[in-house]
Amino acid sequence: MGKIKVMNDVLKQLSLIGIVPVIKIDDAKDALPLAKALIDGGLPCAEVTFRTDAAKDAIAAIAKEYPEMIVGAGTVLTPEQADIAVEAGAKFIVSPGLNPDVVRHCTEKGYPIVPGINNPSGIEQALALGLDTVKFFPAENSGGLGMLKAMSAPYGKVKFMPTGGIGPANIRDYLAFNKILCCGGSWMVKADLIAAGDFDGIRRLTEQAVSTMLNFEVAHVGINTESEAAADADAATLAKAFGFAPDKRSKSVFAGTQIEIMNMQGMGTKGHIGIRCASVDRAVYHLERKGFEFDYDTATYAPDGSMKFIYMKGEIGGFAYHLVK
Repeated sequence: MGKIKVMNDVLKQLSLIGIVPVIKIDDAKDALPLAKALIDGGLPCAEVTFRTDAAKDAIAAIAKEYPEMIVGAGTVLTPEQADIAVEAGAKFIVSPGLNPDVVRHCTEKGYPIVPGINNPSGIEQALALGLDTVKFFPAENSGGLGMLKAMSAPYGKVKFMPTGGIGPANIRDYLAFNKILCCGGSWMVKADLIAAGDFDGIRRLTEQAVSTMLNFEVAHVGINTESEAAADADAATLAKAFGFAPDKRSKSVFAGTQIEIMNMQGMGTKGHIGIRCASVDRAVYHLERKGFEFDYDTATYAPDGSMKFIYMKGEIGGFAYHLVK
């Protein structure tokens, strides 16, 4: 049970982070500035591929200097490589394919492992080996999101980590599918940027990747009033002026879809602003990393346990703010 818990904890953290940068390090001296760029950019995790001789030393340096970072080893092809990676400080193992010997070794040792598959037979082999999370690789070349949706349909509890061909143009589409745990990607850690030592450029690309993934946008503005009559009157005025049809609710009246007039003193001195995002759980994780706090007593949840709604603590400009999926 302890081994399973460790595995679930690591994968849960990766799911909240959302994107796992897949990095190839040719010189171990680049490991620490690269790790700092990823952490500062909002992605405190990385899959360091075992395709170079520097991989072991890079993982060891990152694990020692930045213990909060979830660093894993990718392109692990043998049990021996898995042992070397974990001894160096890797917290999870990723392989391009599913080698039963590697999987058995890792599960027996308690190493979280995500093997690669791109067909139903691979999924069934993973299930037979006791796994419920696999890498879909190479994702785009294997049919992309459409193939993943069709292939995963019979396997309700299996989660996927698609990698290969994923970038800013399709990351949100992939993560919108509820069977996807997180996505692997390398567009924010391009080899030429690492070689040039442009770690500030990597930080900027990482920030952009997080912003693209979270997809924040204003859902509606809530305005406080003192009574139901006042709320109705304001809604009627907005309808007369702009044609925003009133939509009466239990505690408010919506004028159109983006203005909510509260029939009481609601959250916030002046009112509240609803912020729509792709995943409330993921958004909370990333905002808490920036120092923002949330009022968990206001949270609501979907049947699958994912968060649907929550208020931030405090006000900005006299308004309370809440997240909504």
